[in-house]
Amino acid sequence: MGNAACGVKRASTTPVGILGSKMPDFELDSTLGKTSLYKVFGDKWGVLFSHPADFTPICTTELGMAQEYLPEFEKRGVAIAGLSCDPAESHKEWLKDIEAYTEKTRGKPHKPTYPIFADTKREVALMLGMIDIGHVSAAGIPLPARKVFIVDPKKVIRCTLCYPAATGRNFDEVLRVIDSMQLTTLKKIATPANWKQGEDCVLLPNIKGEEAKAYNPTLLELPSGKEYLRTTKCPTLESKQ
Repeated sequence: MGNAACGVKRASTTPVGILGSKMPDFELDSTLGKTSLYKVFGDKWGVLFSHPADFTPICTTELGMAQEYLPEFEKRGVAIAGLSCDPAESHKEWLKDIEAYTEKTRGKPHKPTYPIFADTKREVALMLGMIDIGHVSAAGIPLPARKVFIVDPKKVIRCTLCYPAATGRNFDEVLRVIDSMQLTTLKKIATPANWKQGEDCVLLPNIKGEEAKAYNPTLLELPSGKEYLRTTKCPTLESKQ
């Protein structure tokens, strides 16, 4: 794959791009100059998201929305970065369209200030499984998918999301997942279906006795008689901004 060309640092036997694996570092040109993923993320949580191509309609809406939501990411102590296989100069020129689009449709210009990586050799996209083989360019080359990686401060991949080309991402959902993971990393709870910040959570089944009492759980009685579904009030976490 020629990892040295883009500065990828990883062990060849380590699984890449799957939950629980470490996100490899890489260095590429970007809208903010040549930089590395680890430098962008620092010691924060991080979101890396890929898009199929510059100067395309859905991607324009997505990258503008990501910038609009940037204060929400920062409030949670999260750094974000984009990536596609277009060159950095294309990214920079495209920023003008994103800024104009958001001003016309959102009432305020949102020109991305986060870095957008230029993976022109497609090495990172291929390594991380960001390619959509069902969506190809005019030259017949598969384009990057709308992939999302959420990484914790230890650079461990905690969540991946992948959307088809015709479906734009929902950044409220990305934030919801981050809220859940940050909460459940610090507390011995889980979040149920459609959970949102502040709503009741579920106590982990292996939490028993005095430790369980500290969460003041409510047991839901079920036909099986098994005592495994216990709800608890959502704890409050301090802002990471």
